Amino acid sequence: MEKPAVTIKAILELMGSPEEHVNKTMDMIIEKLNASKDFEVITSKVSDTTSIEDRPFWSKFVDLELGFKNMDDVTGFCFDFMPSSIEVVEPVSFNFKKDILDNLWNDLIARIHQYDMLLKNMHAENKVMKKKLGINDKPKE
Repeated sequence: MEKPAVTIKAILELMGSPEEHVNKTMDMIIEKLNASKDFEVITSKVSDTTSIEDRPFWSKFVDLELGFKNMDDVTGFCFDFMPSSIEVVEPVSFNFKKDILDNLWNDLIARIHQYDMLLKNMHAENKVMKKKLGINDKPKE
């Protein structure tokens, strides 16, 4: 890739169990990051796996610096990999047409609606299963 139009730092975090699953999942994420055609991995530093105090979970993260051709690809990365944080390294300021923000916000809204529908469907399925099992869902007064 030629000099990226946008360079960011990002952190991707995992938590789960067992430890082997967390390590395997992080390896798959790193592989997917390195194979992407939408951005270039400039640097990546993977943490050691650590146990979560008082819980049967393990945690691991990767600290990344990534180069992108355009803002849409940054947005796609955020939706696809759901980083816990990002920081724009370069450029220091942006000058772009309103279409860039329109696309970003419409993509965000579409994803929120997608998750809302998924949550509503899961809630409805849960209610049906509870009814079939004879579980009373109403709070006690």
